[in-house]
Amino acid sequence: MQTEHHEVAILGAGPAGLTAAIYAARARLDTIVFEGPQPGGQLTITTEVENYPGFEHGILGPELMDIFRRQAQRFGARSVYETIARVDFHHYPFMLWSDTGKPYSADTVIIATGASAKKLGVPGEAEYIGYGISACATCDGFFFRDRHVYVVGGGDTAMEEALFLTRFAQRVTIIHRRQEFRASKIMQERVRSNSKIDFLLDTVVEEFLGEQRDGVRRLTAIRTRNVRTGEEQLLPADGVFVAIGHQPNTDIFRGFLEMDEQGYIITQVRSTYTSIPGVFACGDVQDKVYRQAVTAAGSGCMAAMDAERWLEAFRHARGETPFVVSSPR
Repeated sequence: MQTEHHEVAILGAGPAGLTAAIYAARARLDTIVFEGPQPGGQLTITTEVENYPGFEHGILGPELMDIFRRQAQRFGARSVYETIARVDFHHYPFMLWSDTGKPYSADTVIIATGASAKKLGVPGEAEYIGYGISACATCDGFFFRDRHVYVVGGGDTAMEEALFLTRFAQRVTIIHRRQEFRASKIMQERVRSNSKIDFLLDTVVEEFLGEQRDGVRRLTAIRTRNVRTGEEQLLPADGVFVAIGHQPNTDIFRGFLEMDEQGYIITQVRSTYTSIPGVFACGDVQDKVYRQAVTAAGSGCMAAMDAERWLEAFRHARGETPFVVSSPR
């Protein structure tokens, strides 16, 4: 099978990947975007986005990502609905193979494969994600004003989500499978001192339940089980925030790129350069702090500009191995 070559290969089509595509294509670089298993990224499972600048009255997540995609394509970026299943960054140009087995090569690679929220894996979860179940209080907390919501988890992330939700919700209940939390003591103290927060300990969620009215799905209840007594409860629920962590989508890059202990790609300070010159990372695949569409889009812009400048420097120094080209720190 003949190898297809491009100047810039972008892996992932969320806000980071598609913003990188806009900038790379606008710079007149031959750009291909591998949309991956979830074209549009996590925003495609978000019903409404109200915190992305420029949309005063909000916009549906899938609609926003379609605008991103069409804008990138207007400048000449090409989208393919394939997932990169294997890479080889040890040789130049870089090699990539899609899940169809087709080989590609690229002068530069921008990794924007994102991170996936860890799921509970119980009945009803997939059905009501985006319809009452969320993994981001900052993104969706506003929609639960004066409601009773639940946060599942016991680490700092769960505590932070619960505290943030008290700005909107009438009541926040933290569900945790143990009596003790993994969260830092200071976060536990803040949560316990907040009168809006209560706890359901030694408890797990067994099922999410809901209804469909006028063609719209909506979470209405959760079934829980006490792990010590086995007692089950059916609890009314306006919203549930699953805060058990995120998993960066970086498995295929192991052995090539430097990562932290959680699998997030390490980039150099104030840039998107990875440990291999010519390979860049942006968005949630390297950001475990902010995880917002607007910050992902910003880092996508940075990655495209970094890739363009690196490629220009490499071509100017044609004849030298690309792995000795210096990059800004």
